[in-house]
Amino acid sequence: MCGIRAFARRALPGIILFCDGAKIMNNYQKLAAEMAKKYGLSRDAMIRYADLVSEVGEVGKELLVGGDYGDKKIQPTESLARELGDVVFSLVSLANCLNLDLEECFAAAAEKYEIRFSQSGRIGSR
Repeated sequence: MCGIRAFARRALPGIILFCDGAKIMNNYQKLAAEMAKKYGLSRDAMIRYADLVSEVGEVGKELLVGGDYGDKKIQPTESLARELGDVVFSLVSLANCLNLDLEECFAAAAEKYEIRFSQSGRIGSR
């Protein structure tokens, strides 16, 4: 079993079962592409990037408010989950517009982090 599939089975067992072993991100990418076509959402990469940054900012706002600006522990909320979903949709849409396979991108990143950790004991690039 490839590394990404093993990782996904451990971290996201419900999603893997739901996808019945199919490529997870590819399913998301197909759905986002279908929605873009159906609803006329095709945009260029810079617009998709700006949308992604905006959605990440909305997650940040939910975290700040949910944690009372650092005064309490953040709890998952429906609103936070929706904003994270928007981030995923925006990221998938950006990858689609650049013709990138997100599963391959993720696998390459996971491999990079594994190598860094095995060499330095840290994931970071410093």
